[in-house]
Amino acid sequence: MDFEAQRVIEALRSGVSSRAVGHYFSSARPELMEQISCKLDRVRDIGESSGMVVSGKYGEGKTHLLNTVFNLAHSNNMVVSLLSLSKETPFDKLYLTYQKLVSSTYLPGRLQPGFQHVLQDITTNNPIAQDLLSFTSKHLETDKLFYVLRSYLNVDDPDEKYLLMSDLEGDFINSTLLRQIYKRIFAQPVRFAVPFSKMRHSMDYFHMLSHLFKLLGFNGWVIMFDETELLGRLGKKARLTAYNNMASFLFPERYSRLESTFAMFALGASYREDVIEAKHDFENLTTAYVDSAQREPIEKVLNHIITAPQLEPLNQDEILAVLQQVQTFHGRAYDWKPDLDVREVLKASENRGYLLRTRIRAAVELLDQLYQYGQAGDIRINDLGEPQYQEEDIPSLDECIVDEN
Repeated sequence: MDFEAQRVIEALRSGVSSRAVGHYFSSARPELMEQISCKLDRVRDIGESSGMVVSGKYGEGKTHLLNTVFNLAHSNNMVVSLLSLSKETPFDKLYLTYQKLVSSTYLPGRLQPGFQHVLQDITTNNPIAQDLLSFTSKHLETDKLFYVLRSYLNVDDPDEKYLLMSDLEGDFINSTLLRQIYKRIFAQPVRFAVPFSKMRHSMDYFHMLSHLFKLLGFNGWVIMFDETELLGRLGKKARLTAYNNMASFLFPERYSRLESTFAMFALGASYREDVIEAKHDFENLTTAYVDSAQREPIEKVLNHIITAPQLEPLNQDEILAVLQQVQTFHGRAYDWKPDLDVREVLKASENRGYLLRTRIRAAVELLDQLYQYGQAGDIRINDLGEPQYQEEDIPSLDECIVDEN
């Protein structure tokens, strides 16, 4: 039996997108993949940073697309970060986003996330260390990272080294403690040119990482954000801040110092109607910012979202090709040869709704039944549609109070 094929079939059976599925099922939507591939080539070949937004309906393959790009980027010797926005990762607070991003950053050829092992191998006199120290002292909004990195490269106390590494990973060290560590090592006081604020200067850490990855010889950094539609749950002011942060990733050549970086944001197809129009984002922007220079990056982001390419449902030929792959992998996974036409698999999944993931799960169940019993009965995959958010029937406070009289 082919255990890699089993892993793919198990992922397809669960309906949850995975990097393994993205690696093998990457032939759909060739035009969009060609566009993304060209952007990655420009990052790799000339270091041109850029970004894009893709939108699609629930279950139409946004996360699968990101996993496909993940594998494509790694094959091009690029660092990849992939994370979903959520309550714990609100995009209006980049210091929280950075912390989550580091734990979801994978260097090429590594199964575990993070870059700690790379920094551990850099010595004080290493050219990479010297370049990075120069960069953090001269080319960022603050010089805090210079003091953190210089201390990290020279510290001998393991506890202090751990604290400094944690800062580089987003668990920011207290300024007073940093001053104490630096003074103990170099017998010099810390003199910040600009005092660091995590609310205003967290982008420095993204800039530092993009420069570090370039120094380490990687061909670029691909950053992907899933579930971007959750920005719609933020308040008016926080949402505008999040759009402003998006501009640094979508238009890095204009609004940030990110080097050799490509960023992708995936969001629901109804975001324009449900959020931008329904919550009057353009009107809110005009009210909140009188200065046109402050409005410009947010306006560019909103217009970029509105004109973003949308994942269209696959046509019948494309679905047939996917189901043929599913059938092939099922045979490899369990060492058998499914004796049926792929059009029969398509027919059996047609009444399972419009979602591609649900039809694939129905196809896997059909093949499971044929493999185990030699024939297929009713397929019992539930018809999954758009997500529903219903309020729970919570009793009132009065109903919970026992009347002792």
